[in-house]
Amino acid sequence: MLTSIESNPILNRLPKHLLQFIKPQNYANYSAIDQAVWRYVMRKNVDFLKKVAHKSYIEGLKLTGISIDSIPNMYGMNRILKKIGWAAVAVDGFIPPNAFMEFQAYNVLVIASDIRQLEHIEYTPAPDIIHEGAGHAPIIANPEYAEYLRRFGEIGCKAISSAKDYELYEAVRHLSIIKEAPNSNETGIASAEKKVEDLQNNMGEPSEMALIRNLHWWTVEYGLIGTLENPKIYGAGLLSSIGESAWCMTDAVKKLPYTIEAIYKDFDITKPQPQLFVTPNFAHLSLVLETFANTMALRKGGLSGVTKLIQSKALGTIELSTGLQISGVFSHVIEDSGNPIYIQSTGETALSYREKELVGHGINTHKKGFGSPIGKLKGINLAIEDMSPRDLSAYNIFEENTVTLEFEGGITVSGDIITGKRNLQGKIILISFNNCTVKHGDTVLFKPEWGIYDMAVGKNIVSAFSGPADLNSFNLITHMPSSKTIHVEKSNKQIKLEALYQQVRDYREGKNKTISRTKVLEALIESHPTDWLLPVELYELAFAGNEAKLCEAILNHLETIKQNKPEVGRLIDDGLGIVKKEAIRQ
Repeated sequence: MLTSIESNPILNRLPKHLLQFIKPQNYANYSAIDQAVWRYVMRKNVDFLKKVAHKSYIEGLKLTGISIDSIPNMYGMNRILKKIGWAAVAVDGFIPPNAFMEFQAYNVLVIASDIRQLEHIEYTPAPDIIHEGAGHAPIIANPEYAEYLRRFGEIGCKAISSAKDYELYEAVRHLSIIKEAPNSNETGIASAEKKVEDLQNNMGEPSEMALIRNLHWWTVEYGLIGTLENPKIYGAGLLSSIGESAWCMTDAVKKLPYTIEAIYKDFDITKPQPQLFVTPNFAHLSLVLETFANTMALRKGGLSGVTKLIQSKALGTIELSTGLQISGVFSHVIEDSGNPIYIQSTGETALSYREKELVGHGINTHKKGFGSPIGKLKGINLAIEDMSPRDLSAYNIFEENTVTLEFEGGITVSGDIITGKRNLQGKIILISFNNCTVKHGDTVLFKPEWGIYDMAVGKNIVSAFSGPADLNSFNLITHMPSSKTIHVEKSNKQIKLEALYQQVRDYREGKNKTISRTKVLEALIESHPTDWLLPVELYELAFAGNEAKLCEAILNHLETIKQNKPEVGRLIDDGLGIVKKEAIRQ
């Protein structure tokens, strides 16, 4: 995949499974209208955000090399971003939350390379290059915030999802795509919105991923910083929305102190946010993140951690007190007095230690699952992992010995010991048996005819998290989104309008000064009477050249548009206002 984009040392560190989400930017596919949309949003945003954005934003625009006049080229961005230890890749719209956060953990910004339509210039629910490039990229020039973003990704990609989370992700992805697609009808959009709403109302107990996704939304996407009375913007969703960046500063949007309670505040990506959270500083973001991480199965383990993995019905890992890691899809746990005493996975399973697969214990060895007792032996205070060679010998736990091990909670393992594996500290982490029978009471959990029984050693489960311990243990190239970003074939009328935009862009950039802007205006009025952005660009050029007659003709046409299409009146006035402000500054 990386053969189609320019790589660098940061991108070279990405694990193979993340490469499946990367696509070429295809910069030549951006039309002159796309470039004009970028330019309008950036000029308006920068003009306004100088007053309301965190100081790191304007400084970051310069540091990251993001131009106000042109959509950023990923190659150029990466050459500059690597100076601050980051990189950027293009993707197709929304990608799964775990993958999105894992990219962040590797200091890589995920940028949806499509750009919003002119009709959605103020806000789009779909990820686009304005949101990602103009929103996320500049603010990471602040080292403290950049570390928060990396750390968030590191923790977030380990969050356990519920079985319903992925269904919701697909529904939200589909909604964002059809709302941005030019040929979508209101019935289809309403149906997609209804599906998202129904899923959101029937999610049950929120998963770790759902909760940490809320933290991400209220900080990285829609965060404010400073005081409740005088907050500044740092969230990318606000920085990239010319509508919501102004709206959020009004009293109509409630400002709340940012605390761990934000995990319980859900959001709707299709509507402006009724409330926002204000952090006093970037350090406070990390404090709340660590507070939440302390509640995750990643750090708590135990019965609740295994239960979360079972409910997720997805690939996950449990880590035992010895450091042995078991990765697979967990299907069953036997408990006793609130403690897990036996865990069982189904299908391909791999065993690892310190994120490295144990030799001989990959998915080819454990094709049909893996089960093992957890805990101490009955009547013996010393756990197997803490036994010295002399202790192990005293309890007959050594090679070529037939033994019956009875665990607290009633699990028994009977068989001939073949061998064992130890960790770097010398603690035994795995014991292999031949002719082995494993029971819980009268229930048989493993039979001798099933082959060699590998018993994990660990007195408790210290961690449980999403994904495998060793990324190389499984085939993770599985991303098949149910919907793709819609690109409609352009009509002849649209192609001709793009050509007019290109003529004006060429004139402004000095590539062709022979173009008659009066003729461009006449063609617009005749064939594209409702297009408002190109007349604003024409006015900018005429105003700079003191062409009073052309200015008057353009303004008259814009007034006609405002009368026939009042919803764009404010956008027109704002565009004209920026032209006049820039003329005064010059």
